[in-house]
Amino acid sequence: MLAIDAAIQHSQFKNRKIFEKLQVIIAEQLGIEPNQVSLASNFANHLGADSLDMLELFMVLEKAFDIPINDEVAKNILTVQKLVNYINQCHLR
Repeated sequence: MLAIDAAIQHSQFKNRKIFEKLQVIIAEQLGIEPNQVSLASNFANHLGADSLDMLELFMVLEKAFDIPINDEVAKNILTVQKLVNYINQCHLR
């Protein structure tokens, strides 16, 4: 049971670190304050990002996290939480 708890804590820590880095990058790219970015934030509805904003953001994120974000993946990333999950998945490979 301790190994499972440790794995869960490690995963939560990793997700928090990804989110904290994302908050700063998203805020810089969209010209907003980092505290406006939450896991539940929808890029279009809550953060006001249009398709060009998202394209530019994904280009920055590909470099920042060393991950690929193709068109198929991009169209499914609507919230910050989905982005955290995707980055985490990429780093597990």
